[in-house]
Amino acid sequence: MDLMELKNALDGANQKIDKTLADLRSEVEGTKSRDVVQETKLTKIEADLAASLKAGQDIALQMKALDDRIRDAETKAARPGGKPVNKDADEYKTAFENYLRNPLDPQVQQKMYDFQRKAADVRTSTGASGGFALPEEISTDIARQVMDISPIRSIARVVQVGTSDYKELVDLNGFATEWVGETGTRNQTNTPNLGEVAPTFGSLVAKPEATVESLEDLFFNVESWLADSAVQHFAQGEGLAFVSGDGTNKPTGFLAGPAPLATADAGRAFGTLQYVPTGQAAALATNPFDTFKDISMTLKAGYRANANWVMNSLTLAALSKVKDSQGVYLLQRAVAEGNPYRLEGFGITIAEDMPVIAANAFPVAFGDFARGYLIADRVGMSIIRDEVTKPGYIRYIMRRRLGGRLKDTNAIKLLKIAAT
Repeated sequence: MDLMELKNALDGANQKIDKTLADLRSEVEGTKSRDVVQETKLTKIEADLAASLKAGQDIALQMKALDDRIRDAETKAARPGGKPVNKDADEYKTAFENYLRNPLDPQVQQKMYDFQRKAADVRTSTGASGGFALPEEISTDIARQVMDISPIRSIARVVQVGTSDYKELVDLNGFATEWVGETGTRNQTNTPNLGEVAPTFGSLVAKPEATVESLEDLFFNVESWLADSAVQHFAQGEGLAFVSGDGTNKPTGFLAGPAPLATADAGRAFGTLQYVPTGQAAALATNPFDTFKDISMTLKAGYRANANWVMNSLTLAALSKVKDSQGVYLLQRAVAEGNPYRLEGFGITIAEDMPVIAANAFPVAFGDFARGYLIADRVGMSIIRDEVTKPGYIRYIMRRRLGGRLKDTNAIKLLKIAAT
């Protein structure tokens, strides 16, 4: 869809959200006592609201990404001395598409090997298994679309790296100062302390496939199909890993580190997150508004400027019924485009891989994820064509490497469903 179509879709999604939310709140406020039928009805409306909220965010992310790509293209076109058209890259792209359709053609194979030897505008070299690297335009397109869909990518720090041996340092604020008079003794103060963060890496693989006949169809857009198919696989896989990945051949999710503690920043070890308990063992607090206020104020002011709430759509739908002590709903309409609601004045990112509300779960995170979580993308993506495993079908094994890990653990706070 173009930008105008996405805007119209977003307006429609927001209107549906507003109506469903109004229906839910009307039902809650108009009910004096609840029976099984009433509870079932409320659950259905909450589920509808959750789906609408997620759909609205997805459209908003696509709209922002398309707008960014248009601006980027316009900037490059207007820039004096911009990068000229690269004929080799265009020719490689054409040869690559021919290879997808006719991999056994000697002339096509020779053309691909010639380009691999040059490797001037190709992301990665040919692997030992014989797979070819994706041409630059296709590889970049897939990476951008994954960023559009994966919600954690939209708020975390993302870096491009050339090796999995990548580390970043975090200043732990160990530096100390002292007040002295004009001729007073200057004592030695504490030395600054640095913490090292090394993302854990893994290979993310997608295996889209199509029939031989469809690949032979003149009107079949192989490039678009590859991108669209790989996007869905990569977005689902990495989205889960960024939240709860165990670090074994995959990123370490921000919920998968050392067990979070209720201890304040000054008393916790580097690498451990802080949580705020709900006060109830298996549910939200009696006064959830106060709990969410506590979470937002527990985060230092320097992090709050760029902070976001992260939760799944069902949790957000449940919070839509919560009021403060003055009878004002916790979830409020936002002025800006995108997700139309804000919580405590901060934006909301819907990540469906976040836990649901249950005993000892951490269903809500809050913080500056650009400072709190690091995503490291290995430059390059490779593809292998498999026409043996499934007769009549062509399977493309697409692979990329990426890593992730908590960076500044003071930048993110968690809500824990627990009494203490």
